[in-house]
Amino acid sequence: MRDTKIPFIRRLVGDKSGNAVLFTGLAMPVLIGAAGYALDLAQMYAWKRELQHSVDQAAMAGAWALAYDEDTTTWQTRALQEYNANQVMMAAYDQDYSSQLGSYGGLTDNSVIVTARVVKRLPFSGFLVNRSMTVTARAQATYAEGGTYQACLMALKEDETGTFTVGGTASINASCGLGALSCEAGAIDIGSNTSVITDSIVTCGTATVPAGLEDKVTDGASGISNPFETLPAPVPDSETSKTLNCPNGQAANNTTYISPGKYAGMDMKCKVVMNPGIYVIDGGVLDLTDNKSHVTGTGVMFLLRNGAQVKIGGSGGGGYVNLTPMEAADFVGTANEAYKNLYGGMLIYEDTTGQSSPIAHTFNGNSNITIRGTLYLPNGDLTINGTGNANPMCFQLWASTLKMNGTASITTTCTSTETNSAGGSAGGVRLVA
Repeated sequence: MRDTKIPFIRRLVGDKSGNAVLFTGLAMPVLIGAAGYALDLAQMYAWKRELQHSVDQAAMAGAWALAYDEDTTTWQTRALQEYNANQVMMAAYDQDYSSQLGSYGGLTDNSVIVTARVVKRLPFSGFLVNRSMTVTARAQATYAEGGTYQACLMALKEDETGTFTVGGTASINASCGLGALSCEAGAIDIGSNTSVITDSIVTCGTATVPAGLEDKVTDGASGISNPFETLPAPVPDSETSKTLNCPNGQAANNTTYISPGKYAGMDMKCKVVMNPGIYVIDGGVLDLTDNKSHVTGTGVMFLLRNGAQVKIGGSGGGGYVNLTPMEAADFVGTANEAYKNLYGGMLIYEDTTGQSSPIAHTFNGNSNITIRGTLYLPNGDLTINGTGNANPMCFQLWASTLKMNGTASITTTCTSTETNSAGGSAGGVRLVA
């Protein structure tokens, strides 16, 4: 009997056929735990991805709102709207969400910071450790404010320094803005003894300004432009050659009426009433400087051709100039209708066809000047001299270069809706954290 048990025990000890079952049984708790932990970990990472995407989009939405309007009070609303729009798995869970302004790159309050936290009990880890899992996410988006540039006094020449200069004791009152297209250093140079009142100064280059104007300057402007650059010369009402004949002596007190056509210069040294329309100045000088001038024109435009020169203002006396431009509605039904909104409000248009050398134009003082509209002189060097007595109205000077000397003084009253657009820059947003 003893002899038969010993071989059996020896065979049992050497038998390995049940090892797999034994080891499986021993490893089962570990396998189940690992599977449970993997499921919980996968769930947590899915939540983390969704939460991070949501705060990223929220921070960028808030930053975009501020990029287009730095003073807006709705940026937090926009951020929260975008956050909620990206919530799927965690939309029904209790969440700790917050948004605030932050500082970035040495600047203050130039970014939006959004944080969020979700606390949720997961099936396996919650059973094992008897507590909930916390998932957090944070995003920071910085912004650069965008906007529209405006200028009623604008230098159009590019790639040159000093295209807009104000010297001596000259004074400017133009809340509607000053500008220069040039990207060179010193594109705008305003002397320290001048007096300038304006809401903005914009240039692609840099501006030298007196103390107190620094906060008005936007230099290095990337989106500054000339909206009239590709505007073709308007088609005149008439190409009939005409002459302005002012009477001499006492007869000069009589009124001379003129109508649109082509004039080889105009020397307005008498009382002149202009009928509405487009007047072509084909070379010569549009001279509005004589102290005997009494010029009235409502709904008119001057089209300068072949190097025609403009002189406005006089040397004292009882002369006056009262001019208002055509409006957009005046071009409806004409060959110029397609560009009516750009031609509307333009008093002088300089046609640069065939012109290479700049034309010297002057705006002198000591005369009663009442003008409205834009003087567009893209090939003109416009100099403003003397103690101008221009009546406060909305006029805009856009010339290749603008120079004010001595005691020159001008005031223009254009509002933001009347002022020419000088381009603009789109707001910029990027995630930085």
